[in-house]
Parts: sequence; structure tokens; C-alpha cells
Amino acid sequence: MIELLTMHHQELLYIPGKTVHHAASTYRGDGKTDAKDAAVIADQARMRRDLQPLRHGDEISANLRLLTARRADLVIDRTRALNRLRATLLEYFPCLEAAFDYANNKSALVLLTRYQTPDQLRRAGTRRVSAWLVKSEATKGELIAETAVRVAHAQHTVVRSQDIASRIVSELSQEVLRLHENVAHVDHEIEALLRQHVDAEILLSLPGFGPRLAAEFLAAIGGGLSGIESADRLAGIAGLAPVPRDSGRISGNRHRPRRYDRRLLRASFLAAQSAARYCPDSRAYYEKKRSEGKNHTQSVLALARRRVNVIWAMLRDHQPYRPRIQAHTA
Repeated sequence: MIELLTMHHQELLYIPGKTVHHAASTYRGDGKTDAKDAAVIADQARMRRDLQPLRHGDEISANLRLLTARRADLVIDRTRALNRLRATLLEYFPCLEAAFDYANNKSALVLLTRYQTPDQLRRAGTRRVSAWLVKSEATKGELIAETAVRVAHAQHTVVRSQDIASRIVSELSQEVLRLHENVAHVDHEIEALLRQHVDAEILLSLPGFGPRLAAEFLAAIGGGLSGIESADRLAGIAGLAPVPRDSGRISGNRHRPRRYDRRLLRASFLAAQSAARYCPDSRAYYEKKRSEGKNHTQSVLALARRRVNVIWAMLRDHQPYRPRIQAHTA
């Protein structure tokens, strides 16, 4: 709908639902109808001057928004399938469940597509299981086979519903492997599309930003600074600018705003957290905030806010990040 209205040159304003709800209570009558809601929205759009127009991103940023959202869905599905796989395997073969890190070991998942029970592994033996894993192009097949057969010899009890549970484990392992491939394919698409954006290399030059976080950041701001007139405004959109909650004698009480872009905050926070580990300047600022008594999250948020000023200037001037040159005394 938004894209359709934009193509017909309609100016769009964003009115939060909570604002409409509170505004409706100031109008006459207690009834709620679609007609009344439409009249309230139209009246608010006509009278208010603080409503922000919707930012229309370029085609690349729109595609990046779709791809990053798709990747997030795939990762959630993969995590859910992995948790279900481990829970099912734990019910009848706990030794094998504890033997591998299935989230980071693709070869262990390949093993489960064919061998799911202690009896199957004992009958096949280490040599046959290892040969099958090598044929399936699994890495460290011999080590995986030795570990699996060893834990199979440690369990000789057959629990109830093992046949059904083992079939479910086989299906879930295949599903996780398929989701691994889908995520890798989307990652490749995201990186290829990101490289086409005019500001991609600028953002990637800043420590902490890789292809995925840079894609999320550009998608969240619509591909550029259109409608974002200052670094303070960008920080406000990202939820990095505290807002006051003062009343009477209480002053200096600040908190995170309720309305902000969660995607932009996530990208800014994760990039700052990574930079605090590997960038000397970011690490020094992070340690400074920790010495002031702030916890880890507060220190990373403060660093992310500081970096927003740098990002805004980089995108405004179309200049890559240049690390500060440390002065050396002879």
C-alpha cells in the first residue's frame, strides 16, 4: 500500500496508533467506529506540525530490507528446528545429544540424516559410518564416526517411541541442513546487493560493520540521509537519544524513547559491540564509560551514540572512515 501511494505521488505521514487513541478521547462521543477513526486521523494530519513524513528508500535499500527480514526469519526457523531436534534426541539417545554442538557442527547433522539410534551405529561400526560421512562430503568424518559409535556402545537401553523419535530427528536434521543452505544463499544475495549501493564501502570502512549489519543499517535508514537532517535526529530514530521525564522538582531523569526503529538500534548496538573489541579508539571510549560506573550494555549504547555522529558525517560527506593517527613522541 505504501509503495502504491508513493508511486502515485501521495505524501505520507506517520501517526502512531497510540497518538490516535489518545487524540480520539478528546473528541465528542464515546463510540468507536472506522469512520470516526478516519476523521480523527485526517484531523490530526491536518492540524499537527510535528508528524514526520515517511522516508522513501531507494530500490537497493528496499530490496535489502526484504532480504534481511527474510534472513531473520530463516535464522529463527533454524534455531527452532535445532532446539526441537536436541529435545527429541535427548528423550531416547542423551549421550549422542551431548556429544556434538549441532548448531556449529554440520557433519553431526549429516550423521543424523542416516544414523539416529544406538543400535544403528553399533551395527554399522566406525569404519562404515566414517566412509559414509566422507562420501557425503562431511568434514572430520572419522572423528565424528568414532565419537558417535563410542557413545552408542555406552547405551543399550531401547526407550519407548524410539522409532517415531528417530524418524523425527532424521527429518529435523535434514530441515536444519536445508535452512543452513538457505541462510548462506540469502547472505550471498545480501552481500552482492550491498556492494551495488553507493554508500556501502563508506559504511563498511567503519570498524564493527560487516556486510550483514551494514545491509540492516542502510535498509533501516532507506539507503541515505533523506529526511534525516542531523546526527541527533538519526540517534533519535535509532533510540540512542535519551528523552527527559522531568516533573516538578525531579529533573535529569532520562530514559530510552518508546518509539524508535528497533532494526536500526540492533545494527548500531551490534556494530558498536564488535568495534569495542577490535578498534582501539572504540575500546578506549568503552573502557572510559565502564570506569564511570556504567555496565556493559550502557557503555555499548554510549559508544553507539558516539558512533552515530561519525556515521552521519561519513554519509553526509561521502567519505570513508579514517582512523585517528596516534601521535608518537621521539
